[in-house]
Amino acid sequence: MKKVEFYSADWCPFCMRAKALLDARGIEYEEINVDRIPGFREKLVEMTGRMTIPQIIVDGEPVGGYDDIAALDRAGELLPLVQD
Repeated sequence: MKKVEFYSADWCPFCMRAKALLDARGIEYEEINVDRIPGFREKLVEMTGRMTIPQIIVDGEPVGGYDDIAALDRAGELLPLVQD
């Protein structure tokens, strides 16, 4: 599988939904909690162009947040995206 980075926060309901979706599909990810790293939101904007969370990055390419991965999943494109 490709490297999946998952940027989240403990209080975020969309983060919980995204984690549940990734877990349900058996997709492994590295979770980075942005609330625990001072000033990380600014870096997240540099990396993804977005300040919202969650943000999912696959092999260095921003994919988006929960709505984006849910749409990919409905279209049958999520698993192929993360597989080598």
